[in-house]
Amino acid sequence: MATTSRALDPDSGATARPRTAWLRLTLHYVEMVLAMFAGMLVFGGLRALLGLTFAFDAHPGAHYLLMATDMAVGMAAWMLLRRHGRACTLEMCAAMYVPAVLVPLVWADVMSGMAFMTAAHVLMMVAMLAVLLRRRHEYCH
Repeated sequence: MATTSRALDPDSGATARPRTAWLRLTLHYVEMVLAMFAGMLVFGGLRALLGLTFAFDAHPGAHYLLMATDMAVGMAAWMLLRRHGRACTLEMCAAMYVPAVLVPLVWADVMSGMAFMTAAHVLMMVAMLAVLLRRRHEYCH
């Protein structure tokens, strides 16, 4: 007796919807990363031109917070342009600042500046993914 399942049938519309949803989530994640880079380049560049920056070696925590702000502004601008809600935008921007919990480790010389920056970026990406998955129904439509 042969059984068929819509979930296993590659031509089924049932499998197309979840794949499309995951593709949209993936594309949104990539868009957010690109918007972060754009914000970092544009606003970080403007700050550097105006002399409103900190040397990374001397102040890795302050350097990170300014960079996170540059990325959050770029990402928020893109999300608002794409008509995402304010709550989604604020949560995604807040993900940029989650790694700030590691700054005291740098101050206490428990973690080097470079180790902090590496851990901060990994933690930031994980926090962004958590926000994306938490609000996946909003990002899929």
